[in-house]
Amino acid sequence: MPNSTLDKAKKGKIVTIVNLPSGNIRSQLIRLGLTEGGTIKCLERLPGGTIVIQKNRQEIAVGYDLAKKIKVILQ
Repeated sequence: MPNSTLDKAKKGKIVTIVNLPSGNIRSQLIRLGLTEGGTIKCLERLPGGTIVIQKNRQEIAVGYDLAKKIKVILQ
């Protein structure tokens, strides 16, 4: 299971979050339920690089630049 970043996740795959970016954006991601060690599913990859992820039953759209900063383990 290689370490990578969220922008590399394939549609339909489940990934485990290893590291979130620091600062204010980290707090916002944690409020949305995205925590280190948590698993999320890549639901959709939209044109322009936006990635739609699912955490429990919540869907969250993550921009490409932010997705490049979220370290994950691809499964």
